[in-house]
Amino acid sequence: MRKKSEIAGKKQDTRFKPGQSGNPAGKPKGLRNRATLALEALLDGEAEELTRKAIELAKGGDMAALRLCLDRIVPPRKDRHVAFALPAMNAPVDAVKGLASIVAAVASGELTPSEASELTKLVEGYARVLETIDHEERLKALEGRINGNKS
Repeated sequence: MRKKSEIAGKKQDTRFKPGQSGNPAGKPKGLRNRATLALEALLDGEAEELTRKAIELAKGGDMAALRLCLDRIVPPRKDRHVAFALPAMNAPVDAVKGLASIVAAVASGELTPSEASELTKLVEGYARVLETIDHEERLKALEGRINGNKS
């Protein structure tokens, strides 16, 4: 079955072109959402009073208001730098040493279990990369031997 554009006598290229927006006449940069603008207009001039009320409710024991205030004062914790030296890993088997050092660090209290979990993922990923490289090198060596013997 033919497409409408083919029936009209021409074939259209409907694929996206590199560097060209799918909708060049789309939303301009910096344009703000209408709901956000309406909410800001409603709260204009009331922010200080609402903040003061939330603080008063928090001081009075309102747990939701207290949580709201604390969320604004103390932002959610993000990743932090973990100063931990892993042993050198040059072969997949070296991952065992890396994981052993992580386990020892958790046992001694140097790392938290969640930090250890993230480091373990890193070691496992690195070991997989080393394993892939090792397999590729071994495969090339075998292919070289096979191709060398056939000549």
